[in-house]
Amino acid sequence: MEAAPAFEVVDLVVRYGKVTAVAGVSVDSPPGRITALLGPNGAGKSSLLGVLSTASRPDAGRVRIFGHDVDAAPMAARRRLGLVFQERTLDKELSVERNLWFHARLFGMTRSDARSRIALLLGLFDLADRRRQPVEQLSGGLSRRLEIARALLHRPGLIILDEPTNGLDPSARSTVWTDLLRLRTELGVTVLYSTHYMDEAEYADEIVILQQGSVVRRGSPEELKDGLDSSRILVSCADPADHGTAEQQLRAAGFSTLSEAGGLAVHCAEPETRIAEVVRVLDVPGLTVSVRHPSLNDVYLAAAGQESASPR
Repeated sequence: MEAAPAFEVVDLVVRYGKVTAVAGVSVDSPPGRITALLGPNGAGKSSLLGVLSTASRPDAGRVRIFGHDVDAAPMAARRRLGLVFQERTLDKELSVERNLWFHARLFGMTRSDARSRIALLLGLFDLADRRRQPVEQLSGGLSRRLEIARALLHRPGLIILDEPTNGLDPSARSTVWTDLLRLRTELGVTVLYSTHYMDEAEYADEIVILQQGSVVRRGSPEELKDGLDSSRILVSCADPADHGTAEQQLRAAGFSTLSEAGGLAVHCAEPETRIAEVVRVLDVPGLTVSVRHPSLNDVYLAAAGQESASPR
């Protein structure tokens, strides 16, 4: 039999009074995939995760975790979930190990199972030598690693993280992402996370971009970037006064140009094959010519201009 999706959201609607935070969103993932929710504050990311995590109920639509409906069977769904919230939720006065034991009791794990699982995760996240250290003495990055370890303690198939690196320095952010990528490769865990960092969205197998509660883009990073017709050759002159001359020469040769920060952009498919042609028609001193392909930031800016949802 085909495995149930790790999560499945169908026509989800979430309202707060007269405000619709999530407006008919549908999204899903097979087991073992990493999915990023990308969007500005107020786009509906946290509201969507709130329903998926069983913390809140939908106003309409259906949400399932490994086939368990979060509304009809919240406890069954919750046992398949590991949660890492944006706000820190560890008990700072307890040790690293005691925080994990407390979580194990909440999920009814046997003492022998909890002991072996705690030892495994402390080793996996390089926390074994800190097991008796109070959480209040940990750095932000180590605290986040402990929260991820705690979320995995009861063997969930899906881990949900809301802005997992919020407030961390670049080094700690990099370490957290090393840990998260290992979850799929070493433990087979499905990962769903929200972020507003473009570089963090690049880690995902699939990106879902939300705007005003609706899905406006969905696909792999490569698919989303390939969907933009914005590959270009960038032409920059040492003397900005020469840009006008360069533009005249390019247009006389049949190229369409647009002004861009620092120079001129010649938009064309496969710009690498035409860069020599562009250089040949230019007779301007101090030229710099380079190729630029669409970035995820370009995708995001294009999506921000959409007023209606258009799931792919």
